[in-house]
Order: sequence, then C-alpha cells, then structure tokens
Amino acid sequence: MVFQENMAENGLCAMTEPTALAAARNRAAVMAELRRLMPRMGEQRKPLPFGLGTIDSHLPDGGLACGALHEIVPAAESCIAAAFGFIAAVLGRLTYPLVFVMPAHGLRPYRPHGRLHGHGLNALGLDPARLILVETAHRKETLWAMEEAVRSAAPAAVVGVIDTLDLKLSQRLHLAATDAGLPVFLLRPAPSLESSAAATRWRIGPATAARDRFGLVTQPRWHLQLERCRNGRPGEWVVEYDHVAHRFSLAAALADFSRARGAGETSIRQAS
Repeated sequence: MVFQENMAENGLCAMTEPTALAAARNRAAVMAELRRLMPRMGEQRKPLPFGLGTIDSHLPDGGLACGALHEIVPAAESCIAAAFGFIAAVLGRLTYPLVFVMPAHGLRPYRPHGRLHGHGLNALGLDPARLILVETAHRKETLWAMEEAVRSAAPAAVVGVIDTLDLKLSQRLHLAATDAGLPVFLLRPAPSLESSAAATRWRIGPATAARDRFGLVTQPRWHLQLERCRNGRPGEWVVEYDHVAHRFSLAAALADFSRARGAGETSIRQAS
C-alpha cells in the first residue's frame, strides 16, 4: 500500500494485468524485429580486408574493423596526397555513399597539393559520384560534421581531416563509429600526435611505382606502416593497387620478405 502511494506521488501508476500483457507482447514484437535485423547489422559490421594474408593476419578478424576509428598519418608533409590515395583505394570497393569532411584550416600547410580531384579518384577506382564532400571553416565544425555523418548511419564510411585531436575527442568519434557500425578514417597531418582512442594508426608514404612507356604510373604503390593495432600486431609493407580489379598486392620486389619490421630495419618514419 505504501509502495502504491509513493508511486502515485511520483506520477506513476500500478501496472494492471491487461497493461502488463500488452507490454509483454510489445517486447516480444521488438525482440522479433531485432532478430530479423541482426543479420543485416552483421553484414554491415564485417571488416574490410586488404585481400592480402600478410597484412590481414596482423588485423583482428582479418581486416579493418567497421565500427571503429582509424588514423591515417602522412609520413611527411609531402605525403598527404599518398595518404589520401591510400584511403581512396581502401574505400573504392564500397558501393554506398562516402562522406569526406575537408576543413580549410587543417590543410593550410598542404595547399600545394590542392583539393580532391575527380579524375584522380577515378584512377584509384573511387567513383566521385559516390562522394559527398563537406568543407568546413573551423575545427569544431569538422568534428560536428563527422559526428553527425556517422550517427546518421547513412554513408558506408566517413573520412575527415583534422590537425589537432585530444584523447577525449577521439573517444567521442570512436564511440560514435562503434554505435553506428561504420568505419571512420581520420587523416592527421600533424608533426606530433597526441594519445588517441583509434583502433589502428597507419603511417603512409609513397613508393616508387612502375610506369608505362608514356611515363604514367601503371599501379600506385604505398609504403605502409601499421604503427598500432588494438588486438593486432604492427607491421610494415610496400603494396601496389590495381584500381580495375580493386585489389592490393605486395610490390614484386618485396613479395618474398614483406613482414613486420624486425630489429635493425629502417621504418618509413626514420627514412623520412
């Protein structure tokens, strides 16, 4: 009796038997709908493999985790185009719209590289028609645009550029990616990197690529260094990319010994 009176004082009422029965039926309906949707959610959360066992074996579940934040760091100021190219190659296999958030303030030191170019994206197998480009003027706008794009769960992936990011903000982006089940790629062209909640951190540099008789690059090559990987292992490779087949492969000269960097070997950070 006292419990019922306290409930009444707090604006609550005792649940009658018909109401309890209706609530149980509603819960059953909700659970049935969740079970129906779970397979779709599982498909969306499948990792993005490189298709190379040498690299995929270093990553948890054999690929880049969806529902996670991934950091892409140019090996030097001159490598930002290579870093963008690597991201485009990774995402070129996805069929849904992609969101790129490009802040003007974060690219000032790299103005000589210009902006994203449609023909360049096509050359990497990424259709620019599937790309939604968002330009921002301030860091806060960049973070807001990225978070809103992720939480909408509308794109297949979200890519952003930011010069400074602390641990708390990176945790927000990672949690948003986890909730939405989407991969978020963060390009960080910063000379010094703060602590981060990212699942992986890649340092990207260009590698000498083969050219045709006209002097044009036939297949782009990158020097990849996986510096950190949650539940995985770091490693370092030189890869090339076939934009027609959307396939990565080890550079021919390194196919026999591409592996995690061992003692005495030089990393791209040291080389740059």
